[in-house]
Amino acid sequence: MSARERILGRVREALAARAATPLPGSFEGWRPEGAVRAGVSGFATMLQNAGGEVVRVPSEEAATAWLAGFSADFDSAAVGATVPPGLRPPLPLGAPDTAPLGVSMARGAIAETGSLLMDARDGRRAQLLPPTHVVFVRAGGVHDTFRGALERMRGDLPSAIGLHSGPSKSADIGHVMVKGVHGPGRLIAVVIG
Repeated sequence: MSARERILGRVREALAARAATPLPGSFEGWRPEGAVRAGVSGFATMLQNAGGEVVRVPSEEAATAWLAGFSADFDSAAVGATVPPGLRPPLPLGAPDTAPLGVSMARGAIAETGSLLMDARDGRRAQLLPPTHVVFVRAGGVHDTFRGALERMRGDLPSAIGLHSGPSKSADIGHVMVKGVHGPGRLIAVVIG
């Protein structure tokens, strides 16, 4: 028997003797009634409060046109794997660590926190390495609460979900806020619909 098998055997024994812990239930009890911002406008308010930008467009065609104009100032882009062909910028593809622009498709968004739900299958490098990150999200994918978003994703959860709630920022050194330290310094959510 290998060391790995011995360790896993001890873990199984310990778990078998342990009583099951019930799920705690809803985790929204801490919030006062009516405190959750709802819908796209709630999401936009919260993301903007955190330093993000929000652009609303009525259709995928309008999103494509907006991206063509916006991306004209960039020389290349890193594009996430789940971005539909119509929402890819008219730029040469660049490596995420050198491209000045990253373009991704969010699985959804959360109004209560102003967070974009980023799927690991899209490619974390395109989401985190370029200094400017454009994220498309469909208006129908904006959920009022994190719990609602998880319930809707229940049948298709990725291995990891990233919650992007504005540009990367840190005030670790001298309590001075610096953007773009651990990720993009500019985050633009483009809400389609």
